[in-house]
Amino acid sequence: MQPPSKPTKFPPVLFILFAVLLWSTGGLFIKVTTIDAFAVNCGRSLFAVITIGIFTYKKGLRLSPFTFLTSLLFAGILISFVYATKTTTAANAIFLQYTAPIYILILSPLILKDRFRGVDLITVVLCLAGMSLFFWDAPKTDTLAPNMFVGNLVALASGVLFALYFILLRHRRSLESKNAAVSAFYGNLLVVLFMLPFLAVHPPQPTSKDVLAILYLGVIQIGVSYILFTYGMASGVRPFDASIIGFVEPLLNPVWVFLVVGERPSKLALVGGAIILLTVATHTIVNHRDRLIPAKV
Repeated sequence: MQPPSKPTKFPPVLFILFAVLLWSTGGLFIKVTTIDAFAVNCGRSLFAVITIGIFTYKKGLRLSPFTFLTSLLFAGILISFVYATKTTTAANAIFLQYTAPIYILILSPLILKDRFRGVDLITVVLCLAGMSLFFWDAPKTDTLAPNMFVGNLVALASGVLFALYFILLRHRRSLESKNAAVSAFYGNLLVVLFMLPFLAVHPPQPTSKDVLAILYLGVIQIGVSYILFTYGMASGVRPFDASIIGFVEPLLNPVWVFLVVGERPSKLALVGGAIILLTVATHTIVNHRDRLIPAKV
């Protein structure tokens, strides 16, 4: 009689996939809240900082000037994304945030001394063309997108902050950190501190549904997902594979909102989003392939 076989190890890539699936629900749970963006930001980050702190404090939470800078950028990403989701459509908010790679391509040669190639220029031009379609929509005023133009601008700002944050994560000082969640921990803490003055002026009156939505956003959508993602990466998932799986988030984010809330993005926004996502995905694949091909000598 043969001994029972060992149980199959849980594939690390599934941790990345689960994390991305949780990220994709952010737009939905932000949309279903009845309180403003300041209260959502404060509550979500409060629960997130508690969750991340509990699971990662043993690795150390030392705050350096460089970590403080990355934390400020992370806080800006969180704040701007929630505000954009509240004021424009969820599709616009996530698609425009995913223009971050074009800013990375532009800024990396200046900050990290990366080489700017012809394919990078094509990527930037195509993404800019897709981005322009979001601003062709006539301004709308309704409960789902009360100020679409401003929301679109804030979503673009979120993309710029995301690009700067990603670039600094590649800096040697960030790579030397023993705890990859340090900037996420302090970033969420800064969000809470930044939001408190606004809540003091306009105290929120959350419903029980608001509390449950914010609890989910902080503990699960940010806290647990970040832990799953960092664990998957630490378990050997390649950055390329993680980046490709990451495209699930902008694809599913507006789908959840449409299915539950009924928010329908415009045709131009869908075309613009498709251009941006396909361009960035193609650039990622081409860039990865080029790195695998040995240079001729």
